[in-house]
Amino acid sequence: MEQTPFLTGQLLLAMPGIGDPRFEHAVIALCAHDENGALGIGIGHVVPRLGLHGLLAQLDIEPGLAPDAPVHVGGPVEPQRGFVLHGLDWGGNDTIQVAGRWALTSTIDVLRAIAAGEGPSRWLAALGYAGWGEGQLDNEMTRHGWFATTPSEELLFDTPVSGRWSGAFAAAGVDTRMLAATAGRA
Repeated sequence: MEQTPFLTGQLLLAMPGIGDPRFEHAVIALCAHDENGALGIGIGHVVPRLGLHGLLAQLDIEPGLAPDAPVHVGGPVEPQRGFVLHGLDWGGNDTIQVAGRWALTSTIDVLRAIAAGEGPSRWLAALGYAGWGEGQLDNEMTRHGWFATTPSEELLFDTPVSGRWSGAFAAAGVDTRMLAATAGRA
């Protein structure tokens, strides 16, 4: 099987008819992809009735200067585990840079910094992640299911959640009205 180029730092957009309701209209910021597997953070849906202030309260952190931003559904794996996707202007314990485009932190220090007004200038919080085992994403990329594109910071951090899926396709020159829910065969 031909290997798909590693997609770290790309957005994965779920194609219509992907076949898994958990990924319907999914927008996933791919933070790691190598021969061992892949990890991404969903940024296309939010957790109903949970904002950052509620999440901080669960962790006994005063919200301070933090806005009560929505918390994203990061993915179906470990939905109790938190992640903050953020700009490169901040780094803390266990922060990883993703292809020089953004950073990912999964430790509580980033939430404390955001609450204190000392965190990254652009960020979003998520619970859970999307994960793929060895070769799994590569295999899925050869079938009808995912579309990969390079995101802008504006798309990641400024575009409203409801517009990210269609906005990412539009930025790649794809009209979502033309997408089919099934793949053809030539």
